[in-house]
Amino acid sequence: MLERHRETEPLPAPPGSPPAQRRQIPPEDASVVGAIAGSVRREAGLARLAAVGGPSGTPRIAAVHEFVELCRRLVFVGFFDRHEVCENESTLWGHVAGLVERVRAVLEEQVARALAMGDAPQNARATEAARIAREFLEGVPALRAALALDVRATYEGDPAARSIDEIILCYPGIDAVFAHRIAHALHRLGVPLIPRIIGELAHSRTGIDIHPGATIGRAFFIDHGTGVTIGETAVIGDHVKIYQGVTLGARSFPRDPEGKIVRGEKRHPTIGSRVTIYADAVILGGDTVVGDDCVISGAVFLTQSVPPGHLVRAKQPELVMRTNPELRRMGE
Repeated sequence: MLERHRETEPLPAPPGSPPAQRRQIPPEDASVVGAIAGSVRREAGLARLAAVGGPSGTPRIAAVHEFVELCRRLVFVGFFDRHEVCENESTLWGHVAGLVERVRAVLEEQVARALAMGDAPQNARATEAARIAREFLEGVPALRAALALDVRATYEGDPAARSIDEIILCYPGIDAVFAHRIAHALHRLGVPLIPRIIGELAHSRTGIDIHPGATIGRAFFIDHGTGVTIGETAVIGDHVKIYQGVTLGARSFPRDPEGKIVRGEKRHPTIGSRVTIYADAVILGGDTVVGDDCVISGAVFLTQSVPPGHLVRAKQPELVMRTNPELRRMGE
């Protein structure tokens, strides 16, 4: 038997709201909805409400994700497309042109929304968003060249890899570095918030946390990757290899006389070129410099600088071996 529809009552809309925004709700829910709506007004920091007919000033997560995936197709052409991409020049040209058009449209809209969080007038936001999108797209060839070196370094550094295709399609380190290079490019162009969203989307996919402000050199290789953390002001040279669980973090946060955190200071270490950092090593501090051609062994906790060409390892703990008593009991 069909259930009888419960009677509903309209939810009072905020003053100035168009009638189309009113919703029919069950009477027993009216008090709950009213309490939640009231809390939205009281806890204003947890909501981003737009003026009627205007943007909210917050980038849309789904649109930022779309932008990243469009960039993935633009960087790794033919790997992530639904259909084959023909090597014919006119076909390739058309494919790239279509992606460029979509990247520009999505990026301009989301950057304009991010800029709306500030005080710039709407026409200035649109002009600035168009400039940023253009400069980002002009940098895509250099971005692709950098990622080609990252992919090559990963393939040459991991004996388990069987092909370049495997690296691009399967390796979380490449996924995280790809996202970081996009986010860092936008960060350098002065885009608010969107670079952090890109970084955290990658963090949730890969378990690798790289702040978009971190500066990373050429041919960077993250092996395995889970738990890697690279802070905002970290600087990493060329041909660096790091393993899972490595932290390039801050030792402490400077504070002003009122006890508030001072922002903009260098808080994270500098890593030279051709450095290898093994699993679970922790390197902290903005004045900590690891020189070129160093090896940092696993589980090292480092807060001081290391001259070039050194190996750093912790003292090995004493190992104790004894017969398993369970095996002895089983033989009785």
